[in-house]
Formats: sequence, C-alpha cells, structure tokens
Amino acid sequence: MAQVLEFKLPDLGEGLTEAEIVRWLVAVGDVVAIDQPVVEVETAKAMVEVPCPYGGVVTARYGEEGTELPVGAPLLTVAVGGTGAPEELAEAAPEAAPTAAESAVSSEYSGNVLVGYGTAGPAARRRRVKHTSPTAAPAPAAPKAPAAAPAPVAAPAPLAAAVPASAGPVPVISPLVRKLARDRGLDLREVRGSGPEGLILRADVELALAALERPVAAPAPASTPAASPAATSVAAAGERIPLRGLRGAVADKLSRSRTEIPDATCWVDADATELMAARRAMNTAGGPKISLLALLARICAHALDRFPELNSTVDTAAREIVRLPAVHLGFAAQTPRGLVVPVVRDAGTRTAESLTAEFARLTESARQGTLTPADLTGGTFTLNNYGVFGVDGSTPIINHPEAAMLGVGRIIPKPWVHQGELAVRQVVQLSLTFDHRVCDGGTAGGFLRYVADCVEQPAVLLRTV
Repeated sequence: MAQVLEFKLPDLGEGLTEAEIVRWLVAVGDVVAIDQPVVEVETAKAMVEVPCPYGGVVTARYGEEGTELPVGAPLLTVAVGGTGAPEELAEAAPEAAPTAAESAVSSEYSGNVLVGYGTAGPAARRRRVKHTSPTAAPAPAAPKAPAAAPAPVAAPAPLAAAVPASAGPVPVISPLVRKLARDRGLDLREVRGSGPEGLILRADVELALAALERPVAAPAPASTPAASPAATSVAAAGERIPLRGLRGAVADKLSRSRTEIPDATCWVDADATELMAARRAMNTAGGPKISLLALLARICAHALDRFPELNSTVDTAAREIVRLPAVHLGFAAQTPRGLVVPVVRDAGTRTAESLTAEFARLTESARQGTLTPADLTGGTFTLNNYGVFGVDGSTPIINHPEAAMLGVGRIIPKPWVHQGELAVRQVVQLSLTFDHRVCDGGTAGGFLRYVADCVEQPAVLLRTV
C-alpha cells in the first residue's frame, strides 16, 4: 500500500522566511522522481526551483500560483510505494494530513533541498502557537448595514473583537513584519492571522494598520443623504499592486536605510578622457576586453584601502563601528524583476580581467533570474553606474547595512579647461552617499577626490591591473 508523505517548503537560508509560488512544474497525478523540481518559487532575493526529496505520485498541491507561503508550510503530498492505482491513492489520501508529520522523514535532511543552496543541516525553527481555543475560530460575518444609512467606522473595535488578547507569543511570518507592527504601535495580539495555523502575514498587518488609520466617521443625521457614488468611485480608483517578493524586499530595505542611516551626499565632476583612452589601449592590446565598470571597481577598491572608514558597517545594538577587512563590491543591476545588487567577492584582490568576467557572469545571472542568495548578500560597498540610464547625477540611497555608495553618471563630451585651454573632454559626475556616523565630511570628500584623481590620471593606478 502507498504511503503518503508531505513535502513542506524548505528553509531557504539567508534569513528568508517566505516565498511566492510562481509556477507549478507538476500536477496532481503526475509521477515525480527523487529530487525532481516540482515548483518554481520567488523569494525576496531570487527565483529558484524547489526539488522534492520523495519519488512517487503527486496526490495534492497546496497553494495556487501567486500564493505566498511561509517556510515550513505544506507544498504537496506524494504517494510513495505501492502500485499507484487510483483506488490505492484514494485510500491513502485521507491519511496524508494526520500521518505526514509522523511517517515522513523531514525534507530538510534529504536530497537537494533547494537547487543551488545545498542541503541544510539541523536548524532551530520558529515555534508556532497552535490556536486550540474555540474562540480562535473565525467569527461569522456580520450582516451588512443598509446602503442608505452606513454605520460609523470604528477601526480598532473589529480588530480587538477578532482575536482575544493572549499573554503567549504571537506567530508572525517574519521579524520585519513584527518590527513593522511595533514601529506603528500595533498590538499583534489584536490581529487575526490569515496564514496556516493563524500565522500573521504582512498583508494582515497592513490591513490592520489601514483600519487603524481610517478616520472615525461621525454619525450622520437622518436627513443627510447617502454619499454619492461618484465620491465613492474616486476613493476606490487606482490600481493596487502588492508590495511582495523582490519589490517588497527592496521597499523594506530602502525604508530601513532611510530610517536608520543619517546619510549625506557629495559630488564632483571629473575629466574621464584619460581613463577612456587607457581602456581603449588595453582592449587593442589583445586578450579579453576590459569593461569600464571593472576599471571603476579597481579605483573603488584602492580608494577604500586608503579610506577604510567607508568599508564598514554600524552595529547599532553594540553602538560600534565595524571596519571590514575585505572589499565585497556590490553593483546595482536593473532586471525585468526589478533592482538587484549582486556582490563581487574580494574585489580588492581581483585584476581588471577577473572583475570584468565576474561582472558579466553576475549580470547575466541577474537577467535570467538565477542569482542565488549568496550572490546577493555580504556586500560591504556598492558601485552604482546610473549613467547607463542616460542621467548625469543622483543621490542614491545606501544599501543597508553598508556605509557608502559611489554613483557614476554618464560620460559625455563637455567644454573643459585642460592645461590652461578650453577643450572638449569626456566628463563624468561622481557622487558619494555616506553614513555620517562612520566618518565626517573630510573623509568622504577625501575618498571622492581620490576617486576623481584616479579617473583623471589613471596611469599610475592602472599599472597594477
């Protein structure tokens, strides 16, 4: 007889706690092999295929495409062993839910849990509170009020009535959602979770906050006519796009950067004519072509060696500045999925050829959506070449928890005084946004001036490339 095993969404690593189902690769009734990819999911950092550690017949799928699931939530069930006859699967299916936890070997410890991530070892998992009280069951919907006399809106009351207060821990999908509620003064014990076993999702918190911020309407006099349909349609107009997946992760990170980091920006114009000439000379000498981004990365690495204050991070809990020993250079890349920042490891020890090859590899992976969390984390400084968008300057937002970001505008011909005479030169605007906690303006200005000097006179620096 077939044994039905439940496969849960595995721990995705790198602090990721949820994923959105993008595309199912199998249907109910399909036969799957061990470690065969069964679903494509999108996390806050990458899009990956999840392989199933069991071989057999798929008996159930949990969640439609577009559904967001927390780590540990059921993905599908597989009937393992037996003949796979329909009557055998029908007999085994009802037993799947209660016996899966007891009979199945945990998916964490078997097979390739996630393609490109390796197999996870035993890890402490977040405990969830099981709602055993009868009062935790959803209350029946209240009858709608007559359209002619809408009832006054009292936001906090429905929330308080939805879930009784409890002294125990509240199950929340991620620390970011818990912090969002704490920062906005929302008591999570008054929020009804729509996830598995009452798990509170981001959408639940946002809905509760919207209800709290909605103004309380005063009771209308009996003679007051109902609100006009035109006014109602204006309030409901506009397309609503959920902030989730990559877009949600970018929004959270940028908001956190603006909230926590007291940033400042300085900028300077530089004559990049000699840098462009040096690159042409390198590329006409034979061998692999050298990219402009690779030369700028070399300049950044040398500048950070001279000004290590900017290759650091701030430990707010310990109130300490942590200077980092290696330069792991992030670079902003625009993809069809949105903005990502892949990281070049040990950029300070790489040659221009090595940097060019790594930039090309990561850029192609970003376009294909195959970057792993390891490719997107661990950066210590970011290089942002926004000149590819045809703009001259910007005041970029620091990539938290880094301390600085160098922005490079487009390189265009401009009038420039060169050797005492007016000439047309290739000019670029450089901007540096930095965390004012790690250094003062003198250090930031010195860093930016050194970068500009290397752009204008690269011969001595490029001798080591």
